[in-house]
Parts: sequence; structure tokens; C-alpha cells
Amino acid sequence: MADPHFRAVDSPKEGKLTIEQLAQETGMTVRNIRNHQSRGLLPPPDVRARIGYYGAEHVDRLRLIREMQADGFNLEAIRRLLSEGVADSFFGLKRAATAPFETEPAEIISAEELLERFGEVHPKVVEKAERLGLLVPLADGRVEVPSPALLRAAEEVMKRGVPLGAALAVVEQVRRSSQSVARAFVKLFLDDVWKPFEEEGAPAERLPEVIESIERLRPIASQVLLAVFEQTMTAEVEDAFGKELERAAKRSERGGKRGR
Repeated sequence: MADPHFRAVDSPKEGKLTIEQLAQETGMTVRNIRNHQSRGLLPPPDVRARIGYYGAEHVDRLRLIREMQADGFNLEAIRRLLSEGVADSFFGLKRAATAPFETEPAEIISAEELLERFGEVHPKVVEKAERLGLLVPLADGRVEVPSPALLRAAEEVMKRGVPLGAALAVVEQVRRSSQSVARAFVKLFLDDVWKPFEEEGAPAERLPEVIESIERLRPIASQVLLAVFEQTMTAEVEDAFGKELERAAKRSERGGKRGR
């Protein structure tokens, strides 16, 4: 998410901003910028004809300082992290931990399209879909669909004769189970990767390794979950339908005996 204090303008040309223009570009005061300079938080400007000029490097540094302040770091802590050269790595770690999954973009559909795809649906079922986050009503009467894949799956099971309410009940159950699985993987990472890293004093040379571990955590968890689910689903289908076929065979056998 873009910092609201920074104006959405073209990137500054390298070394072309005076301190007043830098203040306007970043939404900061000249006094604050000079204070950051005196603390060693900001690289010196390029001085030409006794005038200091700033560029993209300074804009990026001020953005980083503001972000770190928003995360609770005081200026002395920020100065130390910057001087040790780990501030960018630290925020690489933060971005890796908070980056969303790469999923298909949300869709916005009309109420008419929703009716066409699902027919008349009981209001309580619609409320449940909204509570589960499958549908988000918008002020103009349209509906946002955060996960089009889930909506398509709901549409498909309805075509197979499963009531939408029953399908949503399964989605709710899957969500609860998924939360439990996700917590287990996060705990695994915290216990075996993050806590040992902290106990070592968070050495800068290990940050890239920790960042890569976080970035790989979710894809690995997804792969494990899918592989285990496929095995479990196969076993459940074989067991359930094996019993059904056995019962059907017995009913057929009893019917044949009565017919003789």
C-alpha cells in the first residue's frame, strides 16, 4: 500500500530536488529533513553552487524512515539499523512475511449475473456467503467476489445437485480446518527458524536465509496440504463408495431372492 504522505508523482530526477522540493515531494517539513540529516539518517545532498540537491535515493530513504517509525522504531534505532546496513533486509523480511498469496484478482459482478448463475437463493444463504467472505456487497448494488475460483466451485457443485447452503457449510468447515493447519505451519517456522535466529542476535548475514524461508513457507505448506488432502480424499472416496456398492449389491441380492 502506498504511503499516503508521499505524493503520487513521477519519480524525481536524480539530484534535481532542492530541500524545499524534497519536503514537498515527501510531505515532510524542511526542519524534519534537516533533523534526519543531522542524525546521520539521510545521505548528504549533492552540493552545486552552494545549493544542495536531492534525488530518488533521498526520497526512498525518507520513505523507509517513515515506515520504520510507523512500525514503532525510534530514530536512534533507525539510525543504528541504517548504519549497520540491515534496514533494507529487515523490511525485506517484513514484506516477505506480510505479502499476500498470488491469487487470481477479485471480480465484481452485478446482482443480475449472480441471479443468473445461482438462481433464487434464500437470504440466509446469501448472508452466510457474505460472512465467509465469498461475496462482498458494494454500495452500488454490485457484488465483489474476492475468490472467483471458490464461487466457480460453488456453481459447479450446484450443477451436480448439491444445495448451495450445504456447499457453504463444507466451505465453513474447510476454513476452520485450514486455520488449524496454517497455525501449525507458522508455529513450525517460528519455533525452528525465527526463534533460533533471534537467539543468535538476528545476525545480518543470516537475514537472506530467513527471508527465503518465509517466502517459501506458504508455497511449501500449500504443496504439503494438497498432497496430504489428495491421499486422504482418495482413501475416503474408496471407503465410502466401497461401502455403498457393497450395500447396493446386498440389496440386489435380497431382491433377487424374493423374486425367485
